[in-house]
Amino acid sequence: MLDLIWLTVLSEFSDLSNVTQITKVVLRLITASILGGLLGYEREMKGKSAGIRTHMLVALGAAIFIIVPQQAGVSPEEVSRVLQGLIAGVGFLGAGAIMIGQQKENETGLTTAASIWITAAIGVTVGMGFEATAVLSTLMTLAILALVPRYRKHLKD
Repeated sequence: MLDLIWLTVLSEFSDLSNVTQITKVVLRLITASILGGLLGYEREMKGKSAGIRTHMLVALGAAIFIIVPQQAGVSPEEVSRVLQGLIAGVGFLGAGAIMIGQQKENETGLTTAASIWITAAIGVTVGMGFEATAVLSTLMTLAILALVPRYRKHLKD
């Protein structure tokens, strides 16, 4: 009886059956979390409503939504439907950031909503196994968030 229970438990945790699979999944989940955290850190340092944890969770969740269908062997068309649902769900998060932003003076939350949206895209990119593209996308996003406001100030002067 205990042997049967143990075999059942083992079979339930058999989705990562070898070192290669474990390494890929761990690397992708950690990378998504770190990249999301970098974007969240930038938002948090600017006092925005969605910070490190929110961005880390969005990137991690997006990566999971891609990794699991890949593990299950679903078709590209089915992954496309998962992406459509993910994009719609992230839109609700962005709408929440906009609503929170409107409660503050002179802020709408649009940039934070966009950062949540791109964080999900970066999480998807990592989940698909394109870590270098995700790192480049994160660096570009950080550059936009950091540099564009500085240049806007110079243009207004």
